[in-house]
Amino acid sequence: MKAVVWHDVGDIRLEQVDDPKLHEPTDAVVQITTSAICGTDLHLVRGTMPGMVPGTVLGHEAVGVVVEVGAAVRGFAPGDRVVVCSTISCGYCAYCRSGYPAQCDTANPNGPQAGTSFFGGPEGTGPIDGLQAEYARIPHASNTLVKVPDSVTDDQAIMVSDVLPTGWFGARLAQVGEGDTVLVLGAGVVGQCAIAAAERQGAARILVIDGLPDRLATARAQHAEPIDFHAEDPVATVRELTGGIGVDRVIDAVGVDAQRPHSGPAAANLPVDAETFEAERELAAPAGNTDDGQWLVGDAPSLSARWAVQAVAKAGSIGVIGVYPPDFDRYPLGLVVNRNLTVQGGNCNHHRYVPGLLGRVARGDIDPTRFITQHADPLSMIDAYETFDRRETGWLKTVVPVADVG
Repeated sequence: MKAVVWHDVGDIRLEQVDDPKLHEPTDAVVQITTSAICGTDLHLVRGTMPGMVPGTVLGHEAVGVVVEVGAAVRGFAPGDRVVVCSTISCGYCAYCRSGYPAQCDTANPNGPQAGTSFFGGPEGTGPIDGLQAEYARIPHASNTLVKVPDSVTDDQAIMVSDVLPTGWFGARLAQVGEGDTVLVLGAGVVGQCAIAAAERQGAARILVIDGLPDRLATARAQHAEPIDFHAEDPVATVRELTGGIGVDRVIDAVGVDAQRPHSGPAAANLPVDAETFEAERELAAPAGNTDDGQWLVGDAPSLSARWAVQAVAKAGSIGVIGVYPPDFDRYPLGLVVNRNLTVQGGNCNHHRYVPGLLGRVARGDIDPTRFITQHADPLSMIDAYETFDRRETGWLKTVVPVADVG
């Protein structure tokens, strides 16, 4: 079969690999009908997230059809149309049964203390071959797969594989409630999903910070209030718009920093949202803040983290769903403590939210296809990666129909 394979930092290839087979009785094999490119994939390609194993198939978002199941998989049968949860979980350990399947004690081959296991990730997550392929082996299929209602299209379902539940999870982490004023950092597709989620979880007002006009326009179409960090100081603007108080809740859909503006009031290092990538590996850049356009590294905290703790009201709460490398340890805790803030972060507990969100999509409560901007030919996926890498105007979410690849 054909698959997108990671070989080295900056070196991915569409190539022929062996078809997957059942390894355990809890496995299933799924023919992928639709996959997608995610900003996390770009972190892996760029090396922001270290530890990738050469030969790993990339991708953690997919919809497909079951073609084979192991003897222990009772709830699915060949022919079932399914969405694949991005994080792998057994469904029976204490964490899964408590609603934290992203911290499943069973799924990660590196042991229960290794944390989240997801498709197409670095060694610390498995590694488990990913979903940008014609077929995929699905470990713990009974809990990692969810049946897709007949009325839900592949385009709708692919958005429920990762980005929509991640945005929903971000709003839950931030403790969004009725009447809240919410700030979303980053207007990539996860940020857009966080806006949609915050509105449905009761937010009365939503502000969003980004530097790309097309993404801010998409946020505005959701009735969010855009703040362009190239044109104005974002923290000062948030405070001005909230009477000097700040917002009640912040959803950080940004994570690690990427670039620095050439001009404007926010003349400091800028964040990149959860659907893009860090332009240089941290270890390759000079330490500390610099004045020569280098990346924000060394002992300095992520700018998105600083914006979050500065823009939120005292005693407010922050939900972190942006990508931070495992060794990132420069969060501005002094401001958190000084201002009595609550900060929660984590990898989305996909299986907890996917079934309910599929139901919302089927009822027409949410249409996540509004955030799909490209349908890429599977044979041009490497070109699609390169274009997404450049953050070209109009590239928000790329979906890839896969099943007909020869």
